[in-house]
Amino acid sequence: MTEALGLLLIAERTALLSGRDDEFVAVILAGYTGMRWGELVGLETQFVRPTNVRVEWQLYELGTGELHRCPPKDDSHRTIDTPEWLGELVTSHIARTRPAACRCHGLRYVFSGHRAANGSARQQGPTMVDVARRAGISTGTVSNVLNRPDTVPAATREKVAGALAELNYVRGGSAGELAAHWRRSGFGAWLFQPATTGAYPKRAPAEAHPVPILGEPWPGIPLRGRGASSRADACWLPIAPGLTPHGLRHTHKTLMLELGIPPKLMDERMGHADGSVQARYSHVTAEMRRRLLTALTDLWAESLERRRAISPSSPVAALDALLKDPGRES
Repeated sequence: MTEALGLLLIAERTALLSGRDDEFVAVILAGYTGMRWGELVGLETQFVRPTNVRVEWQLYELGTGELHRCPPKDDSHRTIDTPEWLGELVTSHIARTRPAACRCHGLRYVFSGHRAANGSARQQGPTMVDVARRAGISTGTVSNVLNRPDTVPAATREKVAGALAELNYVRGGSAGELAAHWRRSGFGAWLFQPATTGAYPKRAPAEAHPVPILGEPWPGIPLRGRGASSRADACWLPIAPGLTPHGLRHTHKTLMLELGIPPKLMDERMGHADGSVQARYSHVTAEMRRRLLTALTDLWAESLERRRAISPSSPVAALDALLKDPGRES
């Protein structure tokens, strides 16, 4: 498991590795709700509200690679209360990404895959988002430099040119249709594990090796493509070695234990059933829920303040907005 600041840093790194903000939102949501992996992947937009998320389905990955839509484990249908800041983070993500119905289920899911679908050609390398983050400008401005350079000031064109050269950006190198959903192994191996350990795992014939990054802006921009290691000037230190995506569920349970949350509310939130006689004589009250949401908000605000003390900005747009506007923390 990890603490609140560790969760925030892992979410930030995961987004930097994927080249988009989606994974930042997903890791934070998992860490502050205790949702199972399949429930997170299978979260449909219709079940997200400003004050809660409803767990009605999960996407279970079969041995064939097919994702089967089925009820959550042990039929643990439940409504998970979310603090105001978390509700805003998720609903803003949906408004920004405008998820389309996937081809496999015909439903709109909150999160989509980050890698190319099987059979969709994609050359691995830096994306336009990576270039924008390195140059400290918007993706739209990078697009204008590439397609309509006469509309962009010379100083900005030079800044983009420098970022393109540093990242070894190849135009069209990231083309290809993205998969509709994450795959557990791909998410864990190429996003989550490198974020927590600072290193890519061993995959034959390649050995395990540190994530090559450009150290500025902090916490660094991951480099991709041929010769990435030779162009890097830094690498990440480990945050929580051994932590897995499922471990975010354990993190949430441990955070609640530290906060002294009543077992009945913890079980409801995690989707656990307590069949003991003692459990039948206790009930979840509105005051219990209020105290939990207040405590989670305090943890979040503290983690943002500690992150802000390290660096007042972030290459991840969703986090950068929070760091620059403390009023959005709660």
